[in-house]
Amino acid sequence: MRQKRAKAYRKLMSLYSLSFGFRQPYQVLVDSHMCKEAVAHKIELVKQLGVVLQGTVKPMITQCCIHELYLQGKAQQPAVDLAKTFERRKCNHREVIPGDDCVSSVVGETNKHRYVIATQSHELRQKLRAIPGVPIVHMNRSVMILEPPSDATLRVKALEEEKALHAPEPEVAKLPAPAPAEPPKKKKKGPKGPNPLSVKKKKPKPETAAPANNEKSTKANAGEKRKREDDGDANVSAPRSEHNGHKRKRRRK
Repeated sequence: MRQKRAKAYRKLMSLYSLSFGFRQPYQVLVDSHMCKEAVAHKIELVKQLGVVLQGTVKPMITQCCIHELYLQGKAQQPAVDLAKTFERRKCNHREVIPGDDCVSSVVGETNKHRYVIATQSHELRQKLRAIPGVPIVHMNRSVMILEPPSDATLRVKALEEEKALHAPEPEVAKLPAPAPAEPPKKKKKGPKGPNPLSVKKKKPKPETAAPANNEKSTKANAGEKRKREDDGDANVSAPRSEHNGHKRKRRRK
């Protein structure tokens, strides 16, 4: 079996396990048509069922299906021998009925006992697709195929997932009642204020008086200091110039 197909079958069986409670070993209900097909293609039926269902299997057959094989004469003796190796499933039919009707009656309306049905009957497969949670296996030439889930199965799965999201009714009853909602307050009609984004911002008042006076006073003080320093330098340089202009006389020895 290809890896892609095996992965798809594993995913399908996990769906049946989680949503409908299927467990290993899977109970596979085989009909007379599947026994004849397995013998004709020389297929190891139990081994192939285990490969397709991705787990251990327990093949079963009803007494009505075995009787159907007996009626077909010695030509189907190998199929009868194969059917005898399977576990007998009691169908509780006093008189023998056709195999398709027997299998559908055993499955019932809900597939309570969680059977996997292995059949080649097209009519039986069509009837079983209306029942949720029934995996169906059939043969396509010599390849065994697990059918995708039916619409009824997917519908029940969606309902189960929806129920899981909500709390059950007993727990909901224990919860305190929600407080009554307050009626919405009516807005008072009146003139609307201006848009704050469109209003110009107020300019800050310039502090011109104090800084200007301070600057003038500092400039005046700096000017006075410079004048004083210039006057001082002039007074010091004048005596030096007078002293330098008078020549000193040398004394004679």
